[in-house]
Amino acid sequence: MSSVMIDRVNVLGVRVDPVDMDSAALIFEAQLKAKKKGYVCLAGVHGIMEAQKDSNLKSIFAGALLVAPDGMPTVWMGRAQGFSRMQRVFGPDLMLEIFAREEFHGCTHFLCGGEAGVAESLRKEILRRFPETKIVGTYSPPFRLMTTEEEASFAATIRSVQPDVIWIGISTPKQERFMARYLPMLETTLMVGVGAAFLYHTGAIQDSPQWVKRMGMQWLHRLLQEPSRLWKRYLLNNPHFVVCALLQMLGIRHYPLLSK
Repeated sequence: MSSVMIDRVNVLGVRVDPVDMDSAALIFEAQLKAKKKGYVCLAGVHGIMEAQKDSNLKSIFAGALLVAPDGMPTVWMGRAQGFSRMQRVFGPDLMLEIFAREEFHGCTHFLCGGEAGVAESLRKEILRRFPETKIVGTYSPPFRLMTTEEEASFAATIRSVQPDVIWIGISTPKQERFMARYLPMLETTLMVGVGAAFLYHTGAIQDSPQWVKRMGMQWLHRLLQEPSRLWKRYLLNNPHFVVCALLQMLGIRHYPLLSK
């Protein structure tokens, strides 16, 4: 598959690219070789539903280099639209895939996200698992908007190390807005929003078994670990998504895609 995504899946008006892990990695490789800037979004139900309430977020998805299917519902909708080879590209798995592949061993990485100390803990874990990986820095941004001084300091840090890839582990939709805002002002090539990957890979939360993921039930496994924080996201968003998806697939409601 080429690095230019022509065919698109329409998930409630959000463009999702019909990729699998291999084709996503090919897009990364081509973009890094060309040194062409872009940001990568991982779209699951939560992000899709947030975009229904926020036209700016929908525009951010539309402007991404790649919008990969982070959840099984997005994959199922893609397959229903004729993209039979589309597979889930789960953010934490994508991160490990890039670190593991030989073609990316020469790339430099920067880890941005999590509470104080989380990014540094992730750096140690990644280097333990993939000693050849080149991680040139870490940063834990504040949960509020950064001040002008903090933005300047962050940009200066990135300028000093010029990483090929900045991994963003905040949360949706904050990380999408973060990438759209800061990519133009940072000396890097790719920014990739991987959500809870920092927490998964540092052991703060447990990953679910593969059979749970294939059934599209990872959200329940996650909810059981963080019920007070996630109950609204899953118990309100998920049924709403199902209704909207059925209306779209039956042709009762139309969700036009924004042009990139």
